[in-house]
Amino acid sequence: MTRIDFYVLPDDQIDKQYLFACRLAQKATKQGHRVYIHTGSESQSQQLDELLWSFSATSFVPHTRDANEFSTHPVYIHHSGDPLDIHDVLINLSHQTPECFGRFERLAELVNQDEKIKLAGRERFKFYKSRGYPLQTHKL
Repeated sequence: MTRIDFYVLPDDQIDKQYLFACRLAQKATKQGHRVYIHTGSESQSQQLDELLWSFSATSFVPHTRDANEFSTHPVYIHHSGDPLDIHDVLINLSHQTPECFGRFERLAELVNQDEKIKLAGRERFKFYKSRGYPLQTHKL
C-alpha cells in the first residue's frame, strides 16, 4: 500500500514549494529511487525542469520531460499521463489526486500556506484517509 507523506511548508511562496520538490527528488535519487514529479500544468513542468538544472550549485539531478526518454532518467516531470515504469516515489505538485498514485511505494504531497493549495491539500488528505492509506504529516 502506498505510504503518503504530507509536507506542510510554512509560507505561501510557490517558489519555495518548487525548491522543496527539487530537494526531495534529489534525496530520493541519491537513495536509488526513481521519481515522478506530477505538476498541474505545462508551465509548472517547465518551471520545475529549469529549477532542477540550477537549484544546487554543487550537484545536478538528471531529469526529463520527454516521455520517450523517461526510462533513462531517474526523474520524470509531467502534468498528465502515467509513467508506467516508475513505481518508487511520486511528488505531487498539482491540486488534484494523480490517478496513478496507488501504484507508487511513496507519495509526497507538498502543501504550502496559500489558501487554494491548502484547501486542495485538505481534500486530498480526506480522500486518502477515507480509503485507509497510511498518512504522515511533516510540518516544516
